Amino acid sequence: MGVLLQAEAICVTFGGLKAVDGVSFTMGAGEIIGLIGPNGAGKTTLFNALVGLQPLTSGAVRLDGETISGLKPHKVAAKGMTKTFQNAALFPDMSVAENVTTAALLRHDLKGARAKAEAVLDKLGLGPIADADVRDLTFPQKALVEMARALATEPRVLLLDEVMAALTPTEMDEVMAVIRALRSEGLSFLVVEHHMRAIMALCDRLLAVNFGRLLAQGTPREVAADPQVIEAYLGHGAAGKEGAHA
Repeated sequence: MGVLLQAEAICVTFGGLKAVDGVSFTMGAGEIIGLIGPNGAGKTTLFNALVGLQPLTSGAVRLDGETISGLKPHKVAAKGMTKTFQNAALFPDMSVAENVTTAALLRHDLKGARAKAEAVLDKLGLGPIADADVRDLTFPQKALVEMARALATEPRVLLLDEVMAALTPTEMDEVMAVIRALRSEGLSFLVVEHHMRAIMALCDRLLAVNFGRLLAQGTPREVAADPQVIEAYLGHGAAGKEGAHA
């Protein structure tokens, strides 16, 4: 499997605080990697650094061999990597279809963007609410629209920031099925998710971070058994708790 995404010794410093401290990893095409760690471990800062929302203090991010660190987020998206937002950052005065169409404009004219939005909404089962105002949606619906909007940019790597928060177990299984289907089409995922059941079932590999540092990486089973990870995060039986915070 060739390397699609490469993070090299990423550091992000706020004053004297190292929020991300020398994190390195690689991702292959079609891989699903989970990012776990306690609250405040640096997961969201790392996500933001990867997609250009947070400047790096040092290190580099490469996508398909091309250095993308230093680019603005819309340029990173145009290269093929984007993220969802933990608190769905949708346009509340617009419809579901309009929200997704705005994202599709990254690669299409208006007619093409509308067609792309329709296709993505159908793929995620959101076609029936395409004309609904976003402000009227439930939280799980908003999370799916956020995911649809990211998909409309036609990424090769999609970073999912807790898209399964507040979902019922059934809804979670449906979202995981969508992610697996998209992976079968060649899309790669980096996932922050506090539902350990989902992380363990969904991911090929896990990256465990704490205090901004990478503690361990490997298969879900390997990482869950790592003594450093157990001490930092899983030591209170969290591995068996569906609602444990990552």
